[in-house]
Amino acid sequence: MQSIDAALPASDGVACFNRMYLEVTQGVGRLVTQGSFADPAFVSRLDVVFANLYLAAVDALSGPPSDAPVAWRPLLEARGTPGIEPIQFALAGMNAHINHDLPLAVVRTCAELSTEPNAGSHHDDYQKVDALLDASEQSVRESFEPKDVVVIDRHVAAVANVVGNWSINVARDVAWDTAVALWEVRDHQLATRLLTGALAHTVAMASRGLLVVV
Repeated sequence: MQSIDAALPASDGVACFNRMYLEVTQGVGRLVTQGSFADPAFVSRLDVVFANLYLAAVDALSGPPSDAPVAWRPLLEARGTPGIEPIQFALAGMNAHINHDLPLAVVRTCAELSTEPNAGSHHDDYQKVDALLDASEQSVRESFEPKDVVVIDRHVAAVANVVGNWSINVARDVAWDTAVALWEVRDHQLATRLLTGALAHTVAMASRGLLVVV
C-alpha cells in the first residue's frame, strides 16, 4: 500500500482512499503485535485476505474500469473527476472495501482456517477493531478538510451533507451480518452468486452517491 501511495498523485481518488486505509491497516497491525486479540492468527489472516481484495481492485488501474470488480468501478471511474473532494474518494473506497470486500474476506478466511464466523472469539476480535476505527475516523476526516475554508462555504456544506451519514463502524456491523449470511449459503452456488452479485451492485450504487459532484 505504501508503493501505491508513492506511485499515484495525491489528488488521485485511489490515493485518497489508500492514505486512509494505510493508517487503519497499520493500526490493526499494532494491535496484533500488542496482543490485543484473543485469536491473533485469525485476525492476521483476515487482514491479509482483506487487503488482497483491495490490491486486486488496484490491479485494474492498468486497464479499463469495466474490468474492475463491480463494487470498485465507481471509484476507479471517478478517480480523476474535478469537483470531487478527497474525503469523498476516501469514503467511497471504504464503502467498497468494507461493505463488499470485508464480508468476502471473513468467509474466505473462515474457510481457509476451517472455522466459521461465529466460532470462538472471531466476532469479539472483529469488534475490537471498531474501537480503533472509531478513534481514527474523525482524525482521518479532519486530515482531508481544507484548513482555510470558510464554514459557510456552500460547496463544503454540500460535501458534508453527502458524506456526513456514512460511518465506518455502521458499515462494519452490516459487513459482519452479510458475512454470516454468505457463510450460511456457501454450499448453495446459485444463492451465493445472487447474494454476492446484489451486494456488489448495491455497494457500487452507494459509492456513486458518495462521489457526486456538488
